[in-house]
Amino acid sequence: MGTQAPASYPPPAKDDTKTAEEKKLEEWLPINGSRNAKWWYSAFHNVTAMVGAGVLGLPYAMSELGWGPGIVVMILSWIITLYTLWQMVEMHEMVPGKRFDRYHELGQHVFGEKLGLWIVVPQQLVVEVSLNIIYMVTGGQSLKKFHDVICDGGCKDIKLSYFIMIFASVHFVLSQLPNFNSISGVSLAAAVMSISYSTIAWGASLHKGREANVDYDLRASTTPGRVFGVLGGLGDVAFAYSGHNVVLEIQATMPSTPEKPSKHAMWKGALVAYIIVALCYFPVTFVGYWAFGNSVDDNILITLSKPKWLIAAANMMVVVHVIGSYQVVYIEIHGCFQFSCHARYMKLSNCICRISSLN
Repeated sequence: MGTQAPASYPPPAKDDTKTAEEKKLEEWLPINGSRNAKWWYSAFHNVTAMVGAGVLGLPYAMSELGWGPGIVVMILSWIITLYTLWQMVEMHEMVPGKRFDRYHELGQHVFGEKLGLWIVVPQQLVVEVSLNIIYMVTGGQSLKKFHDVICDGGCKDIKLSYFIMIFASVHFVLSQLPNFNSISGVSLAAAVMSISYSTIAWGASLHKGREANVDYDLRASTTPGRVFGVLGGLGDVAFAYSGHNVVLEIQATMPSTPEKPSKHAMWKGALVAYIIVALCYFPVTFVGYWAFGNSVDDNILITLSKPKWLIAAANMMVVVHVIGSYQVVYIEIHGCFQFSCHARYMKLSNCICRISSLN
């Protein structure tokens, strides 16, 4: 593939052409300037980015695909995304002495200075903004489910929009954190929560056992319905595995030397993360579908109703996890916009300098 970095390479030469203002602006970008993250940072950041609310919809995806195709799609998706993550880790330092800290930098290297930006940044922003919208709605839904389970009909009904606003208010505070390492505690808590609520989802399903008259036929009965159902199921699986959007930024927080490139620590953490992903995804998917068949809801925690205290706890865990996932993605969005501001600033500065020199 041409992505393997040389075994040894010269350290990057000091760029003395940058002004103090340029260096200050570069440090302002939300990549940790000290690059002192450890391999386990990679592990829990990747778990937080990968194991999101999408895992709770995987039993529903199985009901659209069926046992055979569903198992094949789940296993292939795990293998393919692990392989492509490895490619990203290798490409982070594929040019001797240079690190591609952000996706647009890699895009510019491949497609050119201007075309690379136009190809990468719009797609990146669409994916990340859409993810955060989904996280916002999912956080609000889980808060509402927690409220409804705890109250058990004894409280006044509150609109979902209010719970979404409550969830959003948390991010007014957390959005002030500048970089990945500053959200390490939030990300670690989110990773623990994702493992916990995934375990509750498949454990409670297993404890409940198979429903009477469970049906494993595809949800749709007509040919067009089945075609769109399969496409929807594939989309649900793809969404559940969509954790690559911050891989380069996570690796950028790690130290790197010719003797110990950052890819070693990053890959170690990524492997641990993917083992955790498998332990979360496969039991939830297969046990949830085994228990409920095609009657499962698009969020398995909604299908489960007992024991109430456990389901309430699981929904609150989803809220904590989505808070962390939102922040991991937000840091990347923040970086895209700050890069844009930085580029416009430098362009304006160059114009002012040229005008000054003419005068």
